[in-house]
Amino acid sequence: MSLFVSKVSIMEGEIEALLDEISQAGMLFVATVKDYLKGDTEKFMSRLGTIMRLENDVDDKRREIRYKLYSQMLIPESRGDVLSILENIDNVVDAIKDVLIQFDIEKPLIPEALHGDFLDLSEASNQAVSYTVKAARSFFKEIHLINDYVNKTYFYEHEADICESSIKRKVFSSDDYGDLARKMHIRDFAVHIAGISDEAEAVCERLSVAAIKRSI
Repeated sequence: MSLFVSKVSIMEGEIEALLDEISQAGMLFVATVKDYLKGDTEKFMSRLGTIMRLENDVDDKRREIRYKLYSQMLIPESRGDVLSILENIDNVVDAIKDVLIQFDIEKPLIPEALHGDFLDLSEASNQAVSYTVKAARSFFKEIHLINDYVNKTYFYEHEADICESSIKRKVFSSDDYGDLARKMHIRDFAVHIAGISDEAEAVCERLSVAAIKRSI
């Protein structure tokens, strides 16, 4: 059953548009990491610019929805949960943008032997984001589906943790990856990328609580 009724149905489209942009940012993230690893600076910067615009758009949409919720006194019984969910999911696209900006600023030297590992990690984080977006959609429209999407988010967050740990073990168990400073730099970026899935997991925890409240 949808959270929306006729007088606030217009907001459904606005929230859908916000979630679409977060989903798009997640997919672009993997492609942008791939561009970086390939050394394609032009494509990397172009995609980074797109993600930065998406992040700004998500912020604008979230503020507009918040304004309407309060100024028009919409769904007062669920207003707090809706705002909390939107603010938490905004953190996901913020994390995506911030990780890529760190790539641009710090320019870590990722050995080719680890490219596959970093892409696997990036894809696991993207999948966590994708299922978080689906969980958020289900909260607003088909709440009976939420547990399935939340569980899939948790699965991919765990997969990201596994990828992160694998990178750390490879780097620190071999002399092939440079001195300690370089190893720590590589490790830091594995942590940054895995952090995106952590943000997705945090959204799902909030969604689960909100869904329980709606069912009572």
